[in-house]
Amino acid sequence: MEYDERLARFRQGHANPFDRSEVTDAPRNGECACEVMSLFSNSIQFYFSERPMDLGLAEDHFSRPVGSFVASDIEQLKQTIEECKRLILELPEHSERQKDTVVKLIHLRLKLQELKDPEEDEPNLRVLLEHRFSKEKSKSVKQTCDKCSAIIWGLIQTWYTCTGCYYRCHSKCMNLITKPCVRSKVSHQSEYELNICPEIGLDRQDYRCAECRSPISLRGVPSEARQCDYTGQYYCGSCHWNDAAIVPARVIHNWEFEPRKVCRSSLRYLALMISRPVLKLKEVNPLLFNFVEELVEIRKLRQDILLMKPYFLTCKEAMEARLLLQLQDRQHFVENDDMYSLQDLIDISTGRLSCSLTEIHTVFAKHIKLDCERCQAKGFVCELCKEGDILFPFDSHTSVCQECSAVFHRDCYYDNSTTCPRCARLTERKHEPTNDSEWE
Repeated sequence: MEYDERLARFRQGHANPFDRSEVTDAPRNGECACEVMSLFSNSIQFYFSERPMDLGLAEDHFSRPVGSFVASDIEQLKQTIEECKRLILELPEHSERQKDTVVKLIHLRLKLQELKDPEEDEPNLRVLLEHRFSKEKSKSVKQTCDKCSAIIWGLIQTWYTCTGCYYRCHSKCMNLITKPCVRSKVSHQSEYELNICPEIGLDRQDYRCAECRSPISLRGVPSEARQCDYTGQYYCGSCHWNDAAIVPARVIHNWEFEPRKVCRSSLRYLALMISRPVLKLKEVNPLLFNFVEELVEIRKLRQDILLMKPYFLTCKEAMEARLLLQLQDRQHFVENDDMYSLQDLIDISTGRLSCSLTEIHTVFAKHIKLDCERCQAKGFVCELCKEGDILFPFDSHTSVCQECSAVFHRDCYYDNSTTCPRCARLTERKHEPTNDSEWE
């Protein structure tokens, strides 16, 4: 049993960090890893026939060895891997020995990959084609390289993510990137394609991918042509992964929220644009308000919030409580009532926006009408009937004069055949002669 004795001495000299047993004996002089590996390769069949599967992996294959590996060590590791693969095929299928061998084959391959592609000192930040790539530190999250479409093994490979468009790639693929950062397009061209799947045909694309210009065809030779529902163009499998996203044109024209297949660049563009208020519905499709009741409700709530805004800007308590910051995720709601983001429309269809906006509307109205005396003092009394409680422009039973912003009961305002009393007073004051004698 010379093999077992020499292997035992080798293991004692190279302690396994995963083995908590104490190691007391030191290896004999002249013993080396190469000698044991060679002995292991020559005697591996005998070893499997005599004892449970071990493959000599008690030593730590994940810690960097002292010194550098030479080419012969890599070749020996390759030979061991081939022997291991052959033994997997020879062992009984689904047996415990075969499962153990597969696990240890994976360990050997990881070690080989580490030796062939050692980690180098990579910069933490790299700038390329307007991408700002940041070096990732995660070793466990499974990702896919956007350039070569291969899996990124974070345990043994260096990879980067663009902080602007979230483009991911291996360190070795960095110099092969040809696609500019999508965020630059968002900055320079912040608008959607509002035609539904504007297809132009493969012949107009010269039977090439719209992005990388590689040859494509509908028959899949040499590469399958995949259509992007957002741009209407055709792409190759490397630029189009059959990802799905909600297409703005289908939402605006058809009120349709079913995700459609889009290319990778469109997917990133739509993800960056989803919260930007660039959709003016009353110009693109004003008839949508006649068929979607939720849109009418949201529009009324937004108009009321705009009427409440002047109260908060002149109220010290409201500014200290930062009431308007409750809409900081939808800042455009306190600036206008006609611009929408794609995320707004998605939340309207699910009912989420109606619930949250109604709650904020209630908090705002409670501050003005009940909690704050200063805001209550800015209310109105109906000058037509001179009866009832204090009125505010956002009350549901009131009407507001478009000229002077005076507030009246709705019934009084529409039943009144004369002009607005406040407008009449303002007009009369303008025509009053100036008494110059008072200034003399």
